[in-house]
Amino acid sequence: MSDQFIDTMWATATKAAAQGGAFASPGELSALTTMSASQADTLPYGAVRVDDKGAISVYNRYESELGGIAPANAIGKNFFTDIAPCTNNKVFRGCFLKAVEQGSADCLFNYTFTYKMRPTEVKVHMHRANGVNWMLIAKK
Repeated sequence: MSDQFIDTMWATATKAAAQGGAFASPGELSALTTMSASQADTLPYGAVRVDDKGAISVYNRYESELGGIAPANAIGKNFFTDIAPCTNNKVFRGCFLKAVEQGSADCLFNYTFTYKMRPTEVKVHMHRANGVNWMLIAKK
């Protein structure tokens, strides 16, 4: 994928994460690879684990409350098209696809959710390690 907008967004987002703007601790990030759904429920921010196509396998309690969607209704669905279509764009999904392409990632950016809710400002930390994708989301 070569797109100037996405490449610029990616450079800015990875720099922000590298400069310590992430809200997840280094210990939490390293634990994500093997984190279960019940462990993810204890996190003080949204945590969504998806495969490389966006299918959800973990949708934690915080994210469920933020989005108004029960985890049982999110598991197996595509995050970008079924659960949060407001993220199916160059900013959010573009960053995710770049993370998949790169094979590993830590990128951080601000975003506004608008689907089925009033506009909600969040901070997003996309993390990919060992083939596992997480989108960590904290309300601003």
